[in-house]
Amino acid sequence: IKLLLMQQKFHRGRLQMQLVRGGFIARSGRMDRAVKHWIIAANLGNDDALEALVDNHKRGFVNKEDLAAALRAHQVAVDATKSPQREAAVDLYYREN
Repeated sequence: IKLLLMQQKFHRGRLQMQLVRGGFIARSGRMDRAVKHWIIAANLGNDDALEALVDNHKRGFVNKEDLAAALRAHQVAVDATKSPQREAAVDLYYREN
């Protein structure tokens, strides 16, 4: 169970890094590269990256097809993290600690 939680923490760190990297690149004016980083993070289930994609779609930097694909991949990633076994393991961990 501790290994599972450590893996989740590492995964969240990687997602956060993609989001931050996208933000730095956007500030330098390279929106095409920033969008790629946000798509990677959104595809792995990062909500903030998905929000950045939606905002930049409204501004015209993200096309409709890329946004739709990111939305679908984000939902698949979020659904993949939900299972009765995972929830039971997390509940057990917090009860023991």
